[in-house]
Amino acid sequence: MADYILEMKNITKTYPGVKALDNVNLQIQSGEIHALVGENGAGKSTLMNVLSGTIPFGQYTGDIVYNGETCRFSNIRDSEKLGIVIIHQELALIPELTIAENMFLGNERRNKFGKIDWNETYKQATDNMKRVGLKESSSVLIKDIGTGKQQLVEIAKALSKNVKLLILDEPTSSLNEEDSKMLLDMMLRFKKEGMTCIIITHKLNEVAYVADRITVLRDGATIETMDNYDHNIDEERIIRGMVGRELTNRFPERERKVGSEILFEARNWSVYHPVYTEKQMVDNISFHVKKGEIVGFSGLQGAGRTELAMSLFGKSYGSKISGQEFINGKEVHLKNEQDAILHGLAYVTEDRKTNGLVLDESIAKNTTMARMNKIASRRGIINVAKENKVAQEFVDVMRTKTPSVQQKVGNLSGGNQQKVLLSKWMFAEPDVLFLDEPTRGIDVGAKHEIYCIMNDMVKEGKAVVMISSELPELLGMCDRIYIMHEGRMTGELEASEATQEKIMSTILQSGNSERNRGTKS
Repeated sequence: MADYILEMKNITKTYPGVKALDNVNLQIQSGEIHALVGENGAGKSTLMNVLSGTIPFGQYTGDIVYNGETCRFSNIRDSEKLGIVIIHQELALIPELTIAENMFLGNERRNKFGKIDWNETYKQATDNMKRVGLKESSSVLIKDIGTGKQQLVEIAKALSKNVKLLILDEPTSSLNEEDSKMLLDMMLRFKKEGMTCIIITHKLNEVAYVADRITVLRDGATIETMDNYDHNIDEERIIRGMVGRELTNRFPERERKVGSEILFEARNWSVYHPVYTEKQMVDNISFHVKKGEIVGFSGLQGAGRTELAMSLFGKSYGSKISGQEFINGKEVHLKNEQDAILHGLAYVTEDRKTNGLVLDESIAKNTTMARMNKIASRRGIINVAKENKVAQEFVDVMRTKTPSVQQKVGNLSGGNQQKVLLSKWMFAEPDVLFLDEPTRGIDVGAKHEIYCIMNDMVKEGKAVVMISSELPELLGMCDRIYIMHEGRMTGELEASEATQEKIMSTILQSGNSERNRGTKS
């Protein structure tokens, strides 16, 4: 008989109008890495919130059996006392505190007088940081390290709580391939040390690489659990379990008819940090996109791609912005975001929860907020019936899982939130659509739907600029790919000649060149 550290039996959780979990069963063996996969809204995060006590006992039915004992957690502290620690997709760190302060916040190291022992706090923080490969001082502020290192701080924080069962919800969604590989290898190292891990991820290549077993959820129910001890399960097999069918073409076919006419162009575009105004984020960038073209932007974290896109979208980021923007061959001077929208630009942010959506508002209101004049009378009065009709049409097209368009966006899964965000900008009817990590944290089925929307746009003679950290996505969808490194344009490749190796080689060579210049100077 298998040695189970955890059994979740007949877990059922209902929200108004939605059964999020329907008699789900999950068994986790001691010392394994167990992947939990499924489409957006399948119930993965909800199940882990039940396990961690984020959803307390009494708000669900079923049993949690951990180390042979039935557990009824009232809050997250109850589960952490037993060594169950969850790291959510949205990192819960305070930017203005140090790494050590974040690591022991709510779990302070105190002396015999009850006061915080700062020497012990920083010593233990340093020890935990070494285990995850962080070489920074534990006194560095969180805001001064990158996203990848912040993810490692979260894991070090879990280690400080004597974690025995570590739950990672989309741990690599904000990481580049190099940082993702490092994190997965760390999980394999923890496994050798006897730790048990549950990982939720939509990156199926990571599942195939790291997981010993894989449980598939679909529509809130357990579909199957697959053994992957030999790591011989391929992505197609996982997809079939997730969506209930073969997904024959990950990237939909498109008849590539790129026009000769340039729809959007930036010339000698430079941007400085909005606060640290001497720090240059975008350095003299020039690029263009033609009618009917999908152009991709590749680069590592900190390359300046997001800063470039946001600053072009009505100067929504940065200071001391200089350069020229052209739409249909005419120079434009976009003063703000509304000006950009009226000129036919749209920017789909990578940060949907903070900058993209109003989580407390309904799907209907979020869908129409970028162009409310389209559903308002001449007097500015919103036509609610029209607003609801528009929202429902986008829900149907996007296949957004929701009981109604009046559902608050904050109650949706991450992938369904992304569909609402995309609906918002499609309703604005842009000619040029900037997509910043548009498929981050969403399942393969939803990705396919977004790719189809991109293809439909360029088929109509519009243009798409896609920023993505997933190289297969760029190669599968783009006509041309620009490569950026530390704010500079370092390469441009036609789709016909581009490969993952060429892109990464261009990035790494540019990094080495800059280091060499710095050494010589």
